[in-house]
Amino acid sequence: MMRQAFAAALLVVTAGAALAEPRHGLSVFGDLKYPDGFGHFDYVNPNAPKGGRIAPIGPTPGDSYDSFNGYILKGDPVQGYELMFDTLMARAMDEPDAVYALVAKTADLAADRMSVTFALRPEAKFADGSALTAEDVCDSFRLLSTKGHERIRLTIREVAGCDVLGPYSVRYRFTGDNARDLPLTIAGLPIFSKAFYATRDFAASSLEPPLGSGPYRIKDFRAGEYVTYGRRADYWAKDLPVNRGHYNFDEVRFDYFRDRTAGLEALKAGVLDLREEYSSRDWATAYDFPALQDGRVLKLELPDETPSGAQGFFLNLRRAKFQDIRVRKALNLAFDFEWSNINLFHGFYTRTASFFEMSPLKAKGPPSAAELALLEPLRDKLRPEVFGLPEVPPVSDGSGHDRKLLRQASALLDQAGWKLDGNLRRSANGETLAIEFLIDSPVFERILGPYVQNLKLLGVDAVVRSVDDVQYQSRRDTFDFDVISSRFSSGVTPGTDLRIFFGTASASAPGSYNMSGVASPAIDALIEKVVAATSRAELDTAGRALDRVLRAEEFWVPNWYKPSFWVAYWDKFGRPPIKPKYDRGFVDTWWYDPARAAAIGQGN
Repeated sequence: MMRQAFAAALLVVTAGAALAEPRHGLSVFGDLKYPDGFGHFDYVNPNAPKGGRIAPIGPTPGDSYDSFNGYILKGDPVQGYELMFDTLMARAMDEPDAVYALVAKTADLAADRMSVTFALRPEAKFADGSALTAEDVCDSFRLLSTKGHERIRLTIREVAGCDVLGPYSVRYRFTGDNARDLPLTIAGLPIFSKAFYATRDFAASSLEPPLGSGPYRIKDFRAGEYVTYGRRADYWAKDLPVNRGHYNFDEVRFDYFRDRTAGLEALKAGVLDLREEYSSRDWATAYDFPALQDGRVLKLELPDETPSGAQGFFLNLRRAKFQDIRVRKALNLAFDFEWSNINLFHGFYTRTASFFEMSPLKAKGPPSAAELALLEPLRDKLRPEVFGLPEVPPVSDGSGHDRKLLRQASALLDQAGWKLDGNLRRSANGETLAIEFLIDSPVFERILGPYVQNLKLLGVDAVVRSVDDVQYQSRRDTFDFDVISSRFSSGVTPGTDLRIFFGTASASAPGSYNMSGVASPAIDALIEKVVAATSRAELDTAGRALDRVLRAEEFWVPNWYKPSFWVAYWDKFGRPPIKPKYDRGFVDTWWYDPARAAAIGQGN
């Protein structure tokens, strides 16, 4: 359950039926799994020993950082910053959409769902011993809503205000018609010290360690090279049910490497304790070093039961050359996934078709009557394909240069006005059809290489542009690219996060996840149907309708997915018998085992 202070809120935030009284948790469409007074989550070892260190490289590796604040647009944030901050409530990682008391001991949702009141724990403290009060909670909202990252500001834009009702009581008020998501959204926001930021600019990128309230604080760092978080022995909430069995390591260290290959070498050398692998080639061929052969390093496949979401090459619709859907269809036809899966991925992957893969929101077959009830009022704004079978990626013959598909792509480019002039496609005014794929890792060069060759066969002047991490982030945040690879997931219960991925307002918001810049009133309307759903059935129906519309626009070249996490680690850790259903769990629920470490010569 690595403390995804804001990110976790984005993925699961929704609130359900009105509460009749203050409760110890919030959930969406059903009852909470854990009753008031529960001892701990089922997926932890409540008696896990404390101590030792873990040095992982996993979900968000990078080659540098220049900021300890991951909640603003400026700067490249350090990995693990979420470990320093508490939230009002904490996510249960074995439920699709539930949070339980942390800083707030109860939440009271108004009957009209337009406000929620949190009663805070008086014992809550910041790392310097100062009290965490209602003033800090409301000031944190002020900072995030006025100076926070645009992704956060978009998500909480319908929060009308935060009221201090007393030293340990706050009320959030909501506006608009779709307040369903907001109670859990704000329950998952990080809490900052008002006194700390009274003398500091929250929006400035800074390497001054912040004053936090969470289980860890920054113990040591060298900017851009590593950061070590030390477990706080005086952490005020260490014995709460939501934290019991969590945060067992005395130290969590993140090292930074110039690329993934260097990270793999660090694992082999014992510099890294654990590595999550994303490369199918490396997983199949690179794990043959002595420590793995003799059992000191173990390979582990953990089931991934979360929706796989959408990974693909996203086409920037802000560019005029991608406005014609025939161009976008042609680019889809030129990518030979079947060849790539066999020759590059060792057959590990399945082609992504939907924006909601591995989710009940994935559209299948013709629209149901319930879906049509949502789609018909928007028919004049939708493509005709929406009302048939959902769009799926083409299937090639696996040759790498499927002549049939390339002929179809060539014909579409001709129809769109991009005619062959020698070896290049040009428009009527002489403009060359040039496409740049922006990457920040050499891993994608071998994948894009065959794709680029197919595009060149079509007359497209396609190139791969590899830039450093800082430049990549800057160009990504300002949408300065033609095509970029990205992956996102809306979680088990999507809601307002969809506005950030596909909403019109996010299309021009710097740093948003709307990579293609899709902007459509029809898509906006369907997003609001998802956000307003009051039952799981309504949610699934609205999601499937939205999926059909998004897929019909073909603003991406879908990639691939697999339903598991690949992890390699030095055998010096214990782990609970139950994995959290919706998380990896290794930083938050594993523990250091001195006997195992000594047996492999890896004692701390």
